[in-house]
Amino acid sequence: MSRPPFLTVPPCARAYRLATARGEFAVHDARPAGPHRGTALLVPGFTGSKEDFIALLEPLAAGGFRAVAVDGRGQYETPGPDDESAYAQEELALDVLAQAAALGDGPVHLLGHSLGGLVTRAAVLRDPRPFRSLTLMSSGRGPISAGQQERTGMLIHALGELKMDMESVWQEMRRLDGEPEESVLPTEHSAFLHQRWLATRPAQLVATARQLMTEPDRVAELARVPLPLCVVSGEEDYAWPVPELDAMAEELSARRVLVAGAGHSPNAEQPAVTADALRSFWAS
Repeated sequence: MSRPPFLTVPPCARAYRLATARGEFAVHDARPAGPHRGTALLVPGFTGSKEDFIALLEPLAAGGFRAVAVDGRGQYETPGPDDESAYAQEELALDVLAQAAALGDGPVHLLGHSLGGLVTRAAVLRDPRPFRSLTLMSSGRGPISAGQQERTGMLIHALGELKMDMESVWQEMRRLDGEPEESVLPTEHSAFLHQRWLATRPAQLVATARQLMTEPDRVAELARVPLPLCVVSGEEDYAWPVPELDAMAEELSARRVLVAGAGHSPNAEQPAVTADALRSFWAS
């Protein structure tokens, strides 16, 4: 999961619930003080939330871009049902289309991180008209790597088959990760990650975990969409191998950004460099 470097919403942004045709979604909405160069919708990944983009908000707004980070259906502060069918990829893609429409700024720059990349890709393939561009951040062409499939399968088994409660699964994940009793993270961060996990709907986690393990290769479809594309990742990635992301970008004729010193979450690990790259792409 992404670990935000800080949790305080910057002065340029406000937290509220975005009303859409498909319900309300918790967002952080950062607006530029000067000329408006465009609007970006930022969609988080598996076990994530809008806070994963919190360090991008101020630099993006300073560059003239309104940046809206969202909790998807069933993620953290956005409610969702206990029915896995509500989190089918098509349903989540329709949510993204509704969010883009609700922003009221015309076509938006769309960015999806990890699982969010698969969802935003599905949204664009359904209807590219609400979007000015698509950025896939640390998100590959198909299923996640074999090692991550094993871990994700364990989560599906625990939540979907054994019906373990979220607190028990959290403690087991900490044990598997070898985390000490007292986390090395600041207390505020540890509490936030724990709270976010407990607030996320188990049905959302199980349904999207299955998507990560079975996602078909849709690169050829996406290559036919007349939108500017960008593929961003860190130098290493545990979910999709970096050479796979390189090849995908080439097939898509997409701009390729490799963020030095970052892993699966350049948005949180190297936010200044990542924001520079996004501003450059969107401005072009």
